[in-house]
Amino acid sequence: MVANFARGASAAWLSGWEKGIHGPITRLRRRTFEAGLPGFGGRSLVPPGATPIRFGERFKAPLATPGLDPSLGRIGSLEVRLATRKSEIRRAQRLRFRVFYEEMSAIPSGMAMLSRRDVDDYDAVCDHLLVIDHAAEAKPFRKPRPKVVGTYRLLRQDAADRHFGFYTAGEYDIAPLLAANPGKRLLELGRSCVLKPYRTKRTVELLWHGIYAYVLHHRIDALLGCASLEGTDPDRLALPLSFLHHHARAPEAWRARALPERYVPMDRLSREAIDPKAALQALPPLIKGYLRVGATFGDGAVIDRQFGTTDVFVVLPVTAIAARYLGHFGPAANRHAA
Repeated sequence: MVANFARGASAAWLSGWEKGIHGPITRLRRRTFEAGLPGFGGRSLVPPGATPIRFGERFKAPLATPGLDPSLGRIGSLEVRLATRKSEIRRAQRLRFRVFYEEMSAIPSGMAMLSRRDVDDYDAVCDHLLVIDHAAEAKPFRKPRPKVVGTYRLLRQDAADRHFGFYTAGEYDIAPLLAANPGKRLLELGRSCVLKPYRTKRTVELLWHGIYAYVLHHRIDALLGCASLEGTDPDRLALPLSFLHHHARAPEAWRARALPERYVPMDRLSREAIDPKAALQALPPLIKGYLRVGATFGDGAVIDRQFGTTDVFVVLPVTAIAARYLGHFGPAANRHAA
């Protein structure tokens, strides 16, 4: 979900993208289902009173945010914008498949293999942020068209409440967090990826300029989701997990706990046994970026064997973001440079 709101956050954080780290806070577990059918643990994924979206009704949700210009910024040939057409979302889904299933180690379903797209029912209720390269080379015998090279999926709390709830709830109990922050507007970020040749500072800055414009427009109070550490053996990840538990634990009002059946303790080492410098070196660059900008972490980790990762809950209230980071992506920032 959350990312570093800064040009200067950047060097270590951006290097994570350049080295192939793809998952901002909400990482990309595929969950394909027909709304209303049992979900994880045999429970329905549709909260009581929510509006289910059946398989044939995908993409009937609005594909743009009223009052917000879909084009959110541009640097050279790269533009960041909100998807406004089904075809744009399909192109984002193909990009996600390429990165998650072909480049990374995710295991696709038969339908995903046939369609070559990463699809689930959340796509119909989210906004989709795209980075488009207007100078991408044309393919033989095809009309040139801009190329989708990066994407994020944005799920606001009002949309989550009307439909399936937050995706993160498949791993963490976020009900106490919601109850402790009544009236707060939350935004879950997920399904994020960037095509390998475009994992540069320019692309990431554009994505986060777009996210911050969206945050301002919808008056979002906090960003949430999950971040991943590579590997499924928590003992081998004892140092970074313990560091996050002892040194970056979220305040109680913002802390989510892993679901009981998926809970893995993070305090595998005592506070005194932790070498902070070594722990920071062991963390993925993206998580180090979250720490730098002010994010904190939940209670317990979750093993995701499908993706070969160990996940942690991350939350970032907008008020916790340092002014030097906000200034870079705020209204005064110029993102239409040639």
